[in-house]
Amino acid sequence: MERFIKTTSNFIFSKQKSIFSSAILISFMIILARFSGFFRYRILAGYFNKEELDIFFASFRIPDLIFEVLITGALTSTFIPIYLKFKENKEELAVNISSIINLIFIILTIFIIIISFFLDRLIPVLTPGYDLVKIERITYFSRLLLLGQLPFLVAGNFLTGIGQANKTFFLPALAPIIYNLAIIVVTVVFYKGLFLTAPIWGVVAGAILMLVIQLPLLLNSGFSYRFVLKKSKALFEFVRLVIPRAFTVIVAQIDATIDLTLATLLGGGAYTVFYLAQHLQLLPVSVIGIAFGQASLPYLTEIYQEKRFEEFKKIITDSVLNLFFLTIPLAVFFVFARTPLIRLFFGGQKFDWEATVQTAVTLSYFSLSLPFHSVYYLLTRCFYAAMDSRTPFYISIISIAINTILSLIFVFYFHFPIWSLAISFSVAIIFNSVLLFMILSKKISGFNFSFLTSELFKMGFSGGIAAAFSYSLMRLLDGLIFDTSFTINVFFLLAVTFLVFISLYLFIGWIIDLKEIYLVSRLMIKAREYQKKITELYTQYE
Repeated sequence: MERFIKTTSNFIFSKQKSIFSSAILISFMIILARFSGFFRYRILAGYFNKEELDIFFASFRIPDLIFEVLITGALTSTFIPIYLKFKENKEELAVNISSIINLIFIILTIFIIIISFFLDRLIPVLTPGYDLVKIERITYFSRLLLLGQLPFLVAGNFLTGIGQANKTFFLPALAPIIYNLAIIVVTVVFYKGLFLTAPIWGVVAGAILMLVIQLPLLLNSGFSYRFVLKKSKALFEFVRLVIPRAFTVIVAQIDATIDLTLATLLGGGAYTVFYLAQHLQLLPVSVIGIAFGQASLPYLTEIYQEKRFEEFKKIITDSVLNLFFLTIPLAVFFVFARTPLIRLFFGGQKFDWEATVQTAVTLSYFSLSLPFHSVYYLLTRCFYAAMDSRTPFYISIISIAINTILSLIFVFYFHFPIWSLAISFSVAIIFNSVLLFMILSKKISGFNFSFLTSELFKMGFSGGIAAAFSYSLMRLLDGLIFDTSFTINVFFLLAVTFLVFISLYLFIGWIIDLKEIYLVSRLMIKAREYQKKITELYTQYE
């Protein structure tokens, strides 16, 4: 048993040695987390209709705003680089990192107290299209999430940051899966007695478990938490770097809040349609884009601090092309297979056909920006590695202004439905990513744009030809071979279509000499390595 525990511990706390291996592990765990998340959405769609889900999803707007400002604003841009800076000195690491964590929790406490007091006045302003009953329930659920979920979620994400800084990704990636499973279990068990309150309490339970499961990271990290708030150079550096990033997140959250406000004016269920379509688009963005971003920051930081700029440039070029290679076919597939996808992921008993069609159209417009949205996370990490959080902030202000202005024009002037907000988002994120890349190019003395353009054209050509054939095949199979009135047949239809589509995409890419084809073999090699590790772990104890 002692040998089993030691071997298992070595596997869980094993450190990755490259961006690619780190991204593969994170991607695999994010796939599990995202699919558990979509299983959660399908459970919710089976128990609640789209108007009731409006209440549930809208209740997260204020807690999510605070969380994103404190965690996304602090953790991704500054916490990990500063942690790495003091990693070799255990005493300085303990004092400085503890001071940063304690400062965040002081600010969090202040936010929770103030916002909880003003929720009764704030929610009606954010949801002007909802009636009094909806507003009261959103207010009540928001307060529960602020007090019961948020502190544990913030603490859990700091443990995630510590794990990622130490290039240990297994437990941080496992935590969201536990979070989703808790919501599902509590909803199914307590639905009859608590109704819509059941998934809210599931969220609270999930946040607590998300913290608990990552506590072993503290024992394995070499970091010793202390109840201290020292005015050190590291703390001032953290504040200096985090302010521009925090403002970036604040502006983005204001933009998301405007989307909520506009959605409430577009009829009952509109926000649920927007929310679900956006989160389905975020599935490949998370699995590929965010995984690359999370995995790359520790490596990019070390390379930039050591002034290995040519290596820095090569990593960015390879990573950008790899991301586009993986996401362009997914974006195309999401566009032409949009309706079956929505039926598969959200086709619960109470999710009607009108909601399915609206969500499918909205998804297709979100998907237009999927490759650029994925690259965005890598590009921002490149600036954070160079301790530059201002440039992404300034660019985000411009892109969010574009998003907001377009959304207002579409809703109030053209009177477009909810899918118009997805168009606004896509235009803004494409602008953001392109401008970030151009500025980064100037910052590190340029990229090989002719090579990049040539490869992107090959990817687009391969995806377009493969999509034309696969869409025709899908239409033929639907009804003729598969009776898609059953969910299992929808799955088989999508599986066959996707397999044919990806095979054609790779084959055409190989014919026209697409350089990123080698990535497929690397993925297979890494998958075999992880399979071998797991097999060796458990065969010892048969």
